[in-house]
Amino acid sequence: MSAARKLAIGLLAAAVLAGTAGAAAASARERVPRQTMFIGLDTSGSFQRAGYDDAVAFLAYYIYGHLNGLGGLSRPRDLFVAAVGGKDVDETKAFRPIHDFAGKSVEQIAADLKAWFPPSDAMTDFNAFFRRVAGIVKERGLVLRPLGIVIVSDGIPDVAATTFRPGSPEAYRQIDLGPLEYLARNVTVRVAYASAPVAERWRTLVPRQRVRLWTVDQEVMRGWRSQMRPEAQPAEQDRLWEWVRENVDFRVRRGT
Repeated sequence: MSAARKLAIGLLAAAVLAGTAGAAAASARERVPRQTMFIGLDTSGSFQRAGYDDAVAFLAYYIYGHLNGLGGLSRPRDLFVAAVGGKDVDETKAFRPIHDFAGKSVEQIAADLKAWFPPSDAMTDFNAFFRRVAGIVKERGLVLRPLGIVIVSDGIPDVAATTFRPGSPEAYRQIDLGPLEYLARNVTVRVAYASAPVAERWRTLVPRQRVRLWTVDQEVMRGWRSQMRPEAQPAEQDRLWEWVRENVDFRVRRGT
């Protein structure tokens, strides 16, 4: 066999192997389950004063960016959005599914969020929200997928026990992440728009075992607008999506 023929056969074999490896890698990526995302928006009157309007504007971009995979943001397989609040403790709120947001503009999403979740509730009940999240995950058979939960709130809990003041250390210890602990191998709760002291109380006082917790202080969150390019379309807001990835969607290690 001539040297040229051997070279041609070798190149062909290498191409076949490369193609096979590429197909295997693509197949492996397809087998990786996309995450299920839950978003809770604080609808208590206290959050209205603390930053509700700015939070809704941010959430509209955040939801739009994820649904369209902009700037490297992960596209969720499922998305549910609900209020974190109620007139009374343990009030169950409706969770809006991904279909209510798909195909809409940032402006349309923001208008819908304000219409569906006005800041008119008396209570901020995180436990009722977490229990309903767990219920939806089990009912829909989503237990094998990574679970990302974003809470947009001032982070101050209200509790039923009259012996605890809202925002006291005891109130944070009553926040129950237990229903989320074994829903998936990777469960991350992100709390955005809390003040620095409140975020610290979430990190140090809220009991948890396997759930990963990440907080983004209110002062940091208010910086998202400075990342925007005036007149640019959402798909062109590269700085904003990079800021979201590095600050809100930061990948949290186990034990954090």
